[in-house]
Amino acid sequence: MDNSYATTDQPASSTDTQLVTLDDIRAAANRIQDLVLRTPIVALPHPDRPTDVLHLKAESLQPTGAFKLRGAYNTISQVLDESRDLGIIAQSSGNHARAVAWLAKRLDLHAVIVMPDAAPPTKVAAVRALGAEVVLVPASQRDSHTFELAAEHGYVEVPPYDDLRIIAGQGTVGLELIEQLPDVDVVLVPISGGGLISGISTAIKALRPEVQVIGVEPELAADAAESLREQRRITWDTALTYRTVADGLRTPAVGIHPWEHIRRYVDDVVTVSEEQILAAVRHIAVEGRLVAEPSGAVATAAWMHDLAPRGAKVAAIVSGGSVAPALLAKLLTS
Repeated sequence: MDNSYATTDQPASSTDTQLVTLDDIRAAANRIQDLVLRTPIVALPHPDRPTDVLHLKAESLQPTGAFKLRGAYNTISQVLDESRDLGIIAQSSGNHARAVAWLAKRLDLHAVIVMPDAAPPTKVAAVRALGAEVVLVPASQRDSHTFELAAEHGYVEVPPYDDLRIIAGQGTVGLELIEQLPDVDVVLVPISGGGLISGISTAIKALRPEVQVIGVEPELAADAAESLREQRRITWDTALTYRTVADGLRTPAVGIHPWEHIRRYVDDVVTVSEEQILAAVRHIAVEGRLVAEPSGAVATAAWMHDLAPRGAKVAAIVSGGSVAPALLAKLLTS
């Protein structure tokens, strides 16, 4: 890998950063149960070994098409009165944006969403269709511009991943998965900002500490894999991470809070190529009968290419299904 754009940050010490608990995740499950779907497990045969089956946790079937609804709702529900008075703001390349906008419409809140100008047009359109105000900025300004608008207007911030309430909400995926597959051996989870794998790994290690939790990233946006290998939180420049087709996994670094959970609970982080990601999108659609965006297919790609232990009972999180129709059509007809 060309590290010419990469920088490193020393992680906050474990005494400075609080960790989410299983009780936090269970409380989140109670808060969000009225609007969030308990997603099913779908069996997916291996393309070369039909008797080898992957168990897909289909978060792509959530009302907003991705797991992000869980963390966003857990957060907003705890600041609802303030949010009604002031409005809410979030930054996201798509799925968190759509979740926040959908909740704002359901809960009658004013929502401002800061999105990178390179976000897929279909995701921007979906957010606008829900009535949220969209502000497009260069990718490098997503965080800073959100902070500026929040300070100027007093909006309540709904972070995409670096927040304990978000992590607890995403952890409900792991809580459900262990209830649905109590004998699972390995769980594969996509990594972007790290909120999803933080919550899932916390829940799983509390309930079944022997289960392996493995993160999956694109080779072109592998900051978490490098961070775990080097045992320090590493940031990649957006010039690197924005090369991947997995637009939901382009975050240049995992968050401070997620990093503390990852280094404590995650067993490994593996990477997959662009070709492997697109092959997984196609295989999930054809054999799993599920629509997955590239970001949501990376965990399946890792299993398809033997990056999980052979002979184990493996589950993978299909984290989102907001794929551009033209891309899906191209993959299905190629």
